[in-house]
Amino acid sequence: MVAETSVEPRQLVLPMFVREGIDEPQPIGSMPGVVQHTRESLRKAAAEAAELGLGGVMLFGIPATKDATGSGAIDPAGILNLAINDVVAEVGEGLTVMSDLCLDEFTDHGHCGLLTTDGEVDNDRTLAAYADMARAHAEAGVDMVGPSGMMDGQVRVIREALDASEHQGVSILAYSAKYASAFYGPFREAVDSSLEGDRRTYQQDSPNAVEGVREALLDVAEGADIVMVKPALAYLDVIRRVRDAVDVPVAAYNISGEYAMVEAAAARGWIDREPAILETLTSIRRAGADVILTYWAAEAAHLLRL
Repeated sequence: MVAETSVEPRQLVLPMFVREGIDEPQPIGSMPGVVQHTRESLRKAAAEAAELGLGGVMLFGIPATKDATGSGAIDPAGILNLAINDVVAEVGEGLTVMSDLCLDEFTDHGHCGLLTTDGEVDNDRTLAAYADMARAHAEAGVDMVGPSGMMDGQVRVIREALDASEHQGVSILAYSAKYASAFYGPFREAVDSSLEGDRRTYQQDSPNAVEGVREALLDVAEGADIVMVKPALAYLDVIRRVRDAVDVPVAAYNISGEYAMVEAAAARGWIDREPAILETLTSIRRAGADVILTYWAAEAAHLLRL
């Protein structure tokens, strides 16, 4: 009766991966229970998410081929754009359909943007590609785009592109404070990442909390509807600082490495799995997150009904 913090299915978003050219879902070894979906299994999983009352799904596409510019991200027949259309057709208004707006899954070098001749990410050229990608996702029917590349000015450029193409109703979930983290490893397996090097020149440095708040405030000024902190567990203090600083909803991404640690420890009998899942999600809510992206979203919805 007097619990100060609650977790509800409507506050949870399920990230899902869809892979081009497969006939059945493919398990992800470092993320037990998570798969690379076919288009058909993705539709079924989205329908289940809607029935469970989840707040949304976040879609990531894995193309059969990649190139230097990530052209598959913009192609209307690309796997992510097709998946958006599939899920929107399946769930209708049942939940919020979100899409990862980034080039890293589509580039053969694995970076989130276009590269210069000397291998550096070209911020401004990348923004133009993000604008094209935003329009493609909007045409496919997406409700909310999630620019995750951490390019300077990305929210402003995407908002302007959406508005100019008469997609004013498409919202933006800004990956505002996305840190260069050691906990992304399983995700890179999940999307068959081609990353060469690291992303420390455009993601944030882990000791910097004030910078995370500043980035969130910049995104709000540029038109973000929701701002996000990623990862969640190692940055609970940043979630709280951002929540106290902004007047829009705050999301947090309970990322792949955080998921994998709990699953691995539970598989060895070192922790009690289901209470650990709910305690993890409650800690993120208690820190100030209004929305949590988590691979446990569907299971947590079941547990919360018990």
